[in-house]
Amino acid sequence: MTFSVYVPLLVTLVLAVLAPRAARRPAPRAAAWALACTALVTAAGWLGSLALLAFTGFAQIPEVAEEGHWSVAALRTEDPVSLSVAAVSAVALTAGLASLGVAAVRQLRHVVWARRECARMPGDTELAVVDDEVPHAFALPGAPGRIVVSRGMLRCLGDLEREALLAHERAHLRGRHHLFQTVWRLTAAASPPLRPLAEAGRFVLERWADEEAAAHVGSRTVVARAVGRAALASADAARPAALAVTGGAVPQRVRALLTPPPSPRILPFVPGALLLALCCAALANAACESEDLVDTAVRAQCAADAGATAAGTAEAGAMAGAGAGHRPQRPRDACCDHGGTGGRARAHARHRG
Repeated sequence: MTFSVYVPLLVTLVLAVLAPRAARRPAPRAAAWALACTALVTAAGWLGSLALLAFTGFAQIPEVAEEGHWSVAALRTEDPVSLSVAAVSAVALTAGLASLGVAAVRQLRHVVWARRECARMPGDTELAVVDDEVPHAFALPGAPGRIVVSRGMLRCLGDLEREALLAHERAHLRGRHHLFQTVWRLTAAASPPLRPLAEAGRFVLERWADEEAAAHVGSRTVVARAVGRAALASADAARPAALAVTGGAVPQRVRALLTPPPSPRILPFVPGALLLALCCAALANAACESEDLVDTAVRAQCAADAGATAAGTAEAGAMAGAGAGHRPQRPRDACCDHGGTGGRARAHARHRG
């Protein structure tokens, strides 16, 4: 296996460092989609590369090689991956899959909790006002979702600021931002280097909702003031596990709202798209090389079995037919019985003939 198997790992590390910073510059909606695609592709490449590297170690176990009908010696000769690298990859792959399973269970519980909370909220409208003096406001995903605001939060804001706050939370529900968070949480669990993408994604989602709220209210200053006052009012309050207007880096969000809205640009996403394409191409090439490696090991084992059978047949024929003058017959190619590539090709040729 050549250097291509390591390319997805390197691309994941590079994008984990560069993508969070680059995502703060373009329009937040496009940045959120870019981060989600980056997380999905790099997580798949990360796990795929670890699986291919770990396979080289497991494939050299005699019991596994016997079950797969391939030659351990051929694998060790053709594949330069050391057993230590394969062992580390196997441990990392196991840990990543286990962490992914735990994160998936937690996310499922969160969805169940959100649906239950939506059902418990008073009234049947989108907005649920709770009689609580502690200032808090958040969007609760569900079917349909609800916007939960306390009376304490409403008292802290003016009329336009309340409208901005509700527009912000409504943008979270309309954009299904909880699905983006699910993607980032699961991919970060499967690939720990992607955790900075999850943190950057949370900020981008808040910026996305800020921009939609500003477009709805018609004043970026009002939204900036609403975000700042809500954050100050709820500074000491416990934050629920939901999309809240006080999430993310509030000072940076306020500064962004006090400047003109970012213009949609495609150019900042081109380098990331090229790296993702390189990740996919390298993983596909490594998978093809792994398949060729197995085929070579299978053919080597077939040839070894055929040679051993030929030697045994020749010796038995020589002993049995020494007095009668019989010539030992050459045995049929054993690779055809083991499903090797050469055997399949010859069988296909005979079928066509």
